Amino acid sequence: MKTLTRSLLATGAAAAMILTSGAAADAAAIPKYKAPKIFGTSFQADPKHDFTKRIRPRHNGVLRGWITYLRGSVAEYEPIKWKKGKVTEGQFVGPAEGDVRAYASPIAKDVVFLSALGCGSKMTSLTVDRRTGLGSKRCSRADLIKRSKDGRRPALITVHQGKIVKLQEIFTP
Repeated sequence: MKTLTRSLLATGAAAAMILTSGAAADAAAIPKYKAPKIFGTSFQADPKHDFTKRIRPRHNGVLRGWITYLRGSVAEYEPIKWKKGKVTEGQFVGPAEGDVRAYASPIAKDVVFLSALGCGSKMTSLTVDRRTGLGSKRCSRADLIKRSKDGRRPALITVHQGKIVKLQEIFTP
């Protein structure tokens, strides 16, 4: 009986180890992509993308952009650039009206959403890395979806295998 119990415990531990390492392997499978300049003054190129065909995901990497429309859990997003102002420091702007530079990707179930304004509906506390100006508070996927419906928030959007796997807000006062 003791041998049977030990055998069952060992089998259960091995199964748990395999399941946990599988989840860790999935998270580790996302490479670290080079981020663009946060306040870059030109739109990022995607030379492999054919914008004349239907709207589809961007190639793997990090895009400085914002979500423009949400349909279920599929986000449409476009690149943005920093435009210096005459009276103010400036603001982020998207492509001009009629420009077809847009992408659409599903938001991954395990997306990493790093907010610059806190979680939930209040958004009253700043949660920004003061060195970079990027959000540092991890919030839920539901918070990301709700915030995406509320308006355009500048962010670094990481796409991997056609899905949005990370979105890190850029703080702008």
